[in-house]
Amino acid sequence: MVATSSLNNKNSVGHAEQIQQGFWHTTLTDFDYWDYVVPDPNFNEMVFEEQTCQSLVRMLESCLSKSKQTRLHCSKVLVPEKLTRRIVQDVLRLSSTEPCGLRGCIIHVNLETGNVCKKLDKIVYDPTVVPTFELTLVFKQDSCSWPSFRDFFPRACFTSSSKRTLILSPGFRLIKKKLYSLIGTIVEEC
Repeated sequence: MVATSSLNNKNSVGHAEQIQQGFWHTTLTDFDYWDYVVPDPNFNEMVFEEQTCQSLVRMLESCLSKSKQTRLHCSKVLVPEKLTRRIVQDVLRLSSTEPCGLRGCIIHVNLETGNVCKKLDKIVYDPTVVPTFELTLVFKQDSCSWPSFRDFFPRACFTSSSKRTLILSPGFRLIKKKLYSLIGTIVEEC
């Protein structure tokens, strides 16, 4: 360890004697200590993780957007603030222990309404990598929200049934299934 300091002049042992004894009496300041102990953060890694996180958030939002007309038959999907960001953080955490990380992941996106689970889409983060694990993401419909004004009247009053709004719950389920395990399928649920 190298510390920058000055000799202690109050010591009765002379400068030459300290060199002969093989040590210097040094004073380590707090600034020097923290420079040595605390490693520099790897900013490239932080930027890469943030870009990965934003990319996966966009993929999830795109999946929900495409599913509006095809699977959900609604005009709007209202997503709670920061829900996709929390999901992505859990996805990154679950993929951190995998051989190929997030690149070896397939995410099956589903929506649970009542007792029924609808398949919405499949997200493959990197199609060039053979998948090593699958994640099943289950969004939940918000059952505590107020019913729509449209729900109080018969369908005949409204020309289009695809004008309803779907509100997602802040809760979700994420299930991990390893595809390469020697002891069989391993399922981990968040």
